[in-house]
Amino acid sequence: MSYLSPVDYLPHDAPMLLLETVESVTDESAVCRVTVGPQGVLAPFMTADGDLPGWYALELMAQTVGAWSGWHRHQQGQSSIALGMVLGARELVCAEGRFPAGSSLTITVKLLMQDERFGSFECAITADGATLATGRVNTFQPSAEELTSLFNQGSST
Repeated sequence: MSYLSPVDYLPHDAPMLLLETVESVTDESAVCRVTVGPQGVLAPFMTADGDLPGWYALELMAQTVGAWSGWHRHQQGQSSIALGMVLGARELVCAEGRFPAGSSLTITVKLLMQDERFGSFECAITADGATLATGRVNTFQPSAEELTSLFNQGSST
C-alpha cells in the first residue's frame, strides 16, 4: 500500500514537520521514518556534531501517532486534519541522549488503548536494528469548542 506524505496527515508545516515518510499503518500501529542529516527535515534541530538531541524522541513519537490518526481519518473520508494533544509520556528513555548523525530512524507506535478522545501508544525509535528510544505516549483529542476556548484564552473581545 502507498501512503501520502506526513504533511497530508498532520497539522504541521516546515520546520516543525519532523517525519519524512509514512511506511505503514494498520488498525493498531504505524511506522514512519526520518534521516538525521544536514539536508533533511531535522537539519534545523541538529547539534554542531550533526546529532539530533534525544529530547526530540517525544515529538517524533507524537507525530507518528498523529500520522496514524490522520491516516484513519483520511480512510473514513474526513478531509480535515484534526489537532491532537500529547497529555504526557511515561517511561520515555533515550539511552544515548541523542540520535546519531547519518542514522535512519524508524519510529513505531502501537495502540494500547483508545476511546473517543484518549489514546495510549507504546512507542520505539530504532536505527539499524538497535533500539534508541522507547516510551508510552498518551494523547487527547479535544473538541472544536475546547480548541476555540484554548486558543482564545487571554484575547480581548
